Amino acid sequence: MFDYEVPSQLQYKPDPIVLDAKVAEAKDKLLHSIKRSVYVYRVDCGGCNGCEIEIFSTITAVYDAERFGIKVVPSPRHADLLLYTGAMTRSMREPALRAYHAAPDPKIVMSYGACGCTGGIFHDNYCVWGGTDPLLPVDVYVPGCPPSPQATIYGFAVALGLLDQKLHASHHVAPAGEQAPLAFPAIPYKVRSAFEHEAHLMSGYYYGKQIVDEFMLALTKENTDVFAAADRLIADEKDTRKRAVFMDLKNLLASKVVDA
Repeated sequence: MFDYEVPSQLQYKPDPIVLDAKVAEAKDKLLHSIKRSVYVYRVDCGGCNGCEIEIFSTITAVYDAERFGIKVVPSPRHADLLLYTGAMTRSMREPALRAYHAAPDPKIVMSYGACGCTGGIFHDNYCVWGGTDPLLPVDVYVPGCPPSPQATIYGFAVALGLLDQKLHASHHVAPAGEQAPLAFPAIPYKVRSAFEHEAHLMSGYYYGKQIVDEFMLALTKENTDVFAAADRLIADEKDTRKRAVFMDLKNLLASKVVDA
């Protein structure tokens, strides 16, 4: 014991523990949305054991995935997340299906590693079915040969978000006689289908849908001259690629018009 006071600059002052924003967000999701730990059951369908080494590196002290509340369990009956590693071999097909059906709903299926995602280097082997998705509905893919612990934790974080969505999902049951409203009912069905098909060919399904909806919305706003509406839409568009799609749709519209 010292009989004098140690100067403050010589005293040990531990740094305060500050959680990373992503870690704090994951913990908050577990505490307030999922409200429990998330249990993982691992199924090795026929791999080289490299993925298992990385998984155990992830859940042990260095990377410590348990700080998110993620724990590995020995039975699929306790699992929220089914983690499939290795190529799907003939001998493991039935055990993999049994593990999936034994896990309670809602559940997340994670395809882990290059072999789990695609079959990897064993994809054309005589006893391999491919990856996980030919047999099971995969929610999360974690590629790599093997994936790093950082990629594994990122995959777990994505799985937490999907599990939260499944836990709080709502399902609409349509009553008898309910009908979904048609989009752009003023445009004839065959013309609308032709517009959509052409836009999908030129810009893909997602962006083509946005572009063709904008084009048909402009047409329905004009009650007298649809060609004038199309011309204004083309003139106002600054994106040359999008303008080209609009021009192509206008030409298609002209081919559908029948003079009285």
